Amino acid sequence: MSLKHLFAALAVCVLAATVVTAAEPPLKALIIDGQNNHNWKESTPILKRLLEETRLFKVDVATSPPKGKDVSTYKPDFAAYNVVVGNYNGAEWAEETKKAFVDFLAGGGGYVCYHASCNPFRKWKEYNEIIAVGGWGGRNETDGPFLHWKDGKIIHDTSPGSGGGHGPQHPFQIVVREPDHPITKGLPPAFMHSADELYHRLRGPAKNVTVLATAFSAKEKRGTGNHEPMLMAIAYGKGRCFHIAHGHAGKQLKSVAFIVPFQRGTEWAASGKVTQKVPADFPTADKVSRRE
Repeated sequence: MSLKHLFAALAVCVLAATVVTAAEPPLKALIIDGQNNHNWKESTPILKRLLEETRLFKVDVATSPPKGKDVSTYKPDFAAYNVVVGNYNGAEWAEETKKAFVDFLAGGGGYVCYHASCNPFRKWKEYNEIIAVGGWGGRNETDGPFLHWKDGKIIHDTSPGSGGGHGPQHPFQIVVREPDHPITKGLPPAFMHSADELYHRLRGPAKNVTVLATAFSAKEKRGTGNHEPMLMAIAYGKGRCFHIAHGHAGKQLKSVAFIVPFQRGTEWAASGKVTQKVPADFPTADKVSRRE
């Protein structure tokens, strides 16, 4: 082979390698599931698809043993990923698994606390610091304050009472409180979400948390009469947690008011930045947008 043909062949190989590399998603995500009071078998495939359609994520799933079975063998390799998406509400993990998760976050990893994954692990101090606030599981004033938005700022409410609750599913408006954060930058000041559980009375350590958006929990919907946190960003060591409180099941995951914050929040948790543009079908302050 002449030098000319050799160089040409090498150039083709380099180009092919570049194309393959460029086609590979830059970020790796792991969805954890297997136990939940919600239908994780329905929601996990949807969450996976939503991340993959951004072309930013290669997504794997780690499913725990079912409820009532020994979870000591559940040892996902968190360190192999940029971000972990929590779709888990179940039994306590083994200490080795818990340590690996905390080390992953503290060392710069990302976590997405999706809906009911704020429910478990009440006694796990580090997990509650990572997610900032949670509900149910016996949480009360000893676990930390409620968070509310009032008079232009977040209130840390130390009133006694159980943590966690919601009224009947109904459409509600989400209001952006931190418009300059990468997750919410470019979103309209307010946008409608389809009928869903509006979590209220979430409480916990509430450290290093930025409430990005809230929703009004109306008393006529068995709510609190407060503006409750819906989207939160939490710093933990060198890592980042994005906490998204809405998105009960498959029906709610079709709402663009869930889809876009979830996609953007997961990118931020994984990398510290958001490159995705706000889509044309994003909801307005008074109109729900869905993707069927």
